[in-house]
Amino acid sequence: MNTRKWILTGVGALLLIILLSGSMFVVGEGQYKVVLKFGEATRIHQSPGIHFKIPFIESVRTLPKYQRIYDSQPTTILTKDKKPIIVDNYSVWRISDPHRFLRSLQTVSAAEGRIGDAVYNAVRRKLSEIEYGSIISETTARGDINDEITQIVKDVAANQNYGIDIIDVRIKKTDLPEENKQSVYNRMISDRQSIAAGYLSEGDEQSRKVTSNADRQAQELIAQAEADAKKIVAEGEKEAARIYNEAYGKDPKFYKLYRTLQSYTTTFKGEPVIMLPADSPYTRILLGER
Repeated sequence: MNTRKWILTGVGALLLIILLSGSMFVVGEGQYKVVLKFGEATRIHQSPGIHFKIPFIESVRTLPKYQRIYDSQPTTILTKDKKPIIVDNYSVWRISDPHRFLRSLQTVSAAEGRIGDAVYNAVRRKLSEIEYGSIISETTARGDINDEITQIVKDVAANQNYGIDIIDVRIKKTDLPEENKQSVYNRMISDRQSIAAGYLSEGDEQSRKVTSNADRQAQELIAQAEADAKKIVAEGEKEAARIYNEAYGKDPKFYKLYRTLQSYTTTFKGEPVIMLPADSPYTRILLGER
């Protein structure tokens, strides 16, 4: 009798453990736990801890609570100028309403599929309005494109009641198909060479202008200096003549003697042979005779 009692007690305890284990579930950080009853969501738990459900009747689904990153597959898009480019982008999103999410999408993979479709359509539409050169050269334009694409995808998610928020959509990289790269690179090189030639031409023209202006200023300065020099020489000669006249007026004999002595310096420069009459005044002064 005691053995039977112990068996019944053990079976009861085992059943109780099974019931308890089937009714308890744990909500972790960054999780939604959705309690389903016959496939319909009855309640959602998002606070970390232990919670309970009705065993065998209710089931639990786990959904991510925090932001997720979906990396789209690179796709080929035609730009406004009909250039095929390969676009690689990613999306940041999160589940904001688990009830709507389960009714419309049910799984994370389904949600990412819808996001990928919406992003592809938005990217194709926006890049078809822009020429390839603007996409690869203007970072400000790239920023505007990303913002516009993000808003388009946000609107799609809101209109379809997916229960998700689109945080951001970013183009990581744009590249050319291998068969088109070389021709585009050659054209880019040609464009840069043309721009460089323009800069060089402008530099040469500016150099010629600067050189011509400097030469003109130099000629003007030289002409002005020569004119000033002539004026100074003329003023000096005038002053010298005045001094000579004053000296002559005070003592004509001394002035005559002084001028004669100065003439000797010029006459005998280089030790020339000169024939002079011995009784001439010029010779007598030279010989020290009066």
